[in-house]
Amino acid sequence: MSRIVVVSDSHGSTGLLEELKMRHGNNADLMLHCGDSELAETDPAMDGFRSVKGNCDFLGDYPEYDTHVIDGVKIFVTHGHLYSVKSTLMNLYYKAKELNASVVCFGHSHELGAELVDDILFINPGSIRLPRGRQERTYVILELNQGKAALRVHDIGHGELKELRQEFILHKTV
Repeated sequence: MSRIVVVSDSHGSTGLLEELKMRHGNNADLMLHCGDSELAETDPAMDGFRSVKGNCDFLGDYPEYDTHVIDGVKIFVTHGHLYSVKSTLMNLYYKAKELNASVVCFGHSHELGAELVDDILFINPGSIRLPRGRQERTYVILELNQGKAALRVHDIGHGELKELRQEFILHKTV
């Protein structure tokens, strides 16, 4: 089983990222930041995170998107602002198809969400600093195990939100 921490939109908070690393860094196979950290790659708070560039990331040289293969699953990571995620997932869907990705992690809207469209799992971890649509400041633990994906939503201040647990079958692996 592989554990992936997915966070987005921390908007300059080094303390929240350090907290995540203390809680999950030793148990995570991968730590993803979906952009708008507003920190340079050289900032110690970003150590251990694989990050992409958000619309508020003026420091550093993060890529616009990145891909990772873990436990046979290809993950496409982007911030989302270049794909109009506040109005549609269609642009992300087509890019995921182009990249042959079965999981997409993105942010930008600050709204927590997970949705399976065809065979692609879309995950927005929300924001650990400035959430929209709910009060909890959220991030996601994604567990991958033999073609299955389990999502565990956490509030940075109160732990796992067990009522939001979800499990998905991923039909596409690499």
